[in-house]
Amino acid sequence: MRILALTLDLDDTLWPVLPALECADREVDDWLRRHHPEVATRWPIPAMRQLRAQIAAERLDLAHDFTTQRQLTMQRAFDACGLGEAPVEALWEVYFAARNRVELYADALPALERITARWPVASLTNGNADLERIGIHTHFHCHVCARDTGVGKPDARIFREAVQRLGVAPEHILHVGDDPGLDVCGARDAGLRTAWINRDGLPWPRELGTPPDLDLPDMEALADWLEQSQGGL
Repeated sequence: MRILALTLDLDDTLWPVLPALECADREVDDWLRRHHPEVATRWPIPAMRQLRAQIAAERLDLAHDFTTQRQLTMQRAFDACGLGEAPVEALWEVYFAARNRVELYADALPALERITARWPVASLTNGNADLERIGIHTHFHCHVCARDTGVGKPDARIFREAVQRLGVAPEHILHVGDDPGLDVCGARDAGLRTAWINRDGLPWPRELGTPPDLDLPDMEALADWLEQSQGGL
C-alpha cells in the first residue's frame, strides 16, 4: 500500500490519558474545596463523575462534545447547591490545564518527529486535547476533533473531514490509533488504511471483522515500517 498521509489518534496512542484525567478531577476538586467548599462537599469526585455520566446519558446530542458535557456538569453541580451561576470559565481552565499535562509514551515524540518530517499528519480525536498546550502542534498538518466536526469516531464523517483537509485519497491515508472499534473499524469503513497501536499485544477481536492492515506495538514500530516500506515518498 502506498501511504501519502496519516491521520493519528491522540489519547492512549501518544500518551496514556487516564492519569491526566484523574489529575484534572483532583485539581477541580481542590479548587472547589478552596473556593466553594459546599459544592465540593456535596459533589466529591465519585459523585461528580456520576453526574457527568448522567448528563452524557441525557444529552446524546453531545456525545461528540466532551467539553460541553463537563461544563454542563459543573453548572448542574452548582445549581443543585442553590448557587446559580457557576464559575464555569475558571473551573474549566483548572480542568483543561491539568487534562493537557500529559506524559507522552517514550516512543511517541521521537517517532512523531521522524514521521512528520516526511508525511503530512492530521490529528484525529474524539477528545479535547490541546496540541499547543501539550507542545506538539507544530508536528501536525491539521487538527480534526469530534467537537468541531459534530460527530466522533467511528462515524465515517470525521474521517472524511480529515481526508478533505489532507487533500489525499482515503486509500492513500493510514489511520493510526489504539482503539479497535473507534479507530480501526471507523477508518476501515471510511476507506482508509489502518494501523492498530497495540501496546498490550492483544489478539484482534474477531467480532470486529477484518483486522487492521498493521498491528504494531508502538509508534517507533510505525515509523520503522513507514521508512522501510514507503522509502520516505
